[in-house]
Amino acid sequence: MVEQNGKVTIEELLSVFDVSPQTARRDLSELADEGLVERVYGGAIRTSALSNIEYAERRQLNEEGKIAIGSACAEMIPSGSSIFINIGTTTEAVARELKNQSNMLAVTNSIHVANILGRNENCEILVAGGRLRRADGGLLGNLTTQVMGQFKFDIAVISCAGIDADGDLLEFDLQETGATQAIIAQARRVYVVADHTKIGRSAPGKIGSLRDVHTLFTDADLPLELSEKCAEWNTNVAVTKPD
Repeated sequence: MVEQNGKVTIEELLSVFDVSPQTARRDLSELADEGLVERVYGGAIRTSALSNIEYAERRQLNEEGKIAIGSACAEMIPSGSSIFINIGTTTEAVARELKNQSNMLAVTNSIHVANILGRNENCEILVAGGRLRRADGGLLGNLTTQVMGQFKFDIAVISCAGIDADGDLLEFDLQETGATQAIIAQARRVYVVADHTKIGRSAPGKIGSLRDVHTLFTDADLPLELSEKCAEWNTNVAVTKPD
């Protein structure tokens, strides 16, 4: 199921195999110990310790959850804002929900995000130049980072590859790590959009911490320890579950 769909949830295993939650969790943990899957909160995804899942697969992974996150995040972005939206399938979901905002300036280093925002005639769009990463339409490199330094954004909407138990925001591509750090440095308010498959997921590059984020938008309750840390840091957690 993981190989076919890129992911599996505990709920799916219970319905297909008629086993207890404890059995499903134990079996997934054993598969993870063998390196066959990667455990995430609420299930497992295809293993990707050093590289991310292919873009086309990521677009289909938990699509309903990303739509819910995109809608919730977009509601918190008022018309007249200056925003930066980075690379990612979840940030693309946010961009789709901004179709009615007016008098908005949007900067992005994602060709896909720019194309989506282009449907809103009341949105001025600037694309941060750089080296094209053909796999997902991202623009990265020194030129990208230099462009970000020319702005001070009201809101930065960022995604990441994973959020570990310490609340650190993680990424696979170190150039993307640097670009996202530059975005955060230039924003008055930072929104992180990450579905439940990102929670507890590991990646080698550290972007920053939820400690420095205003709001995390996700589609499932956080593990208790991470939820308590967010409360301690005054980081808002907006959980919006699909209908």
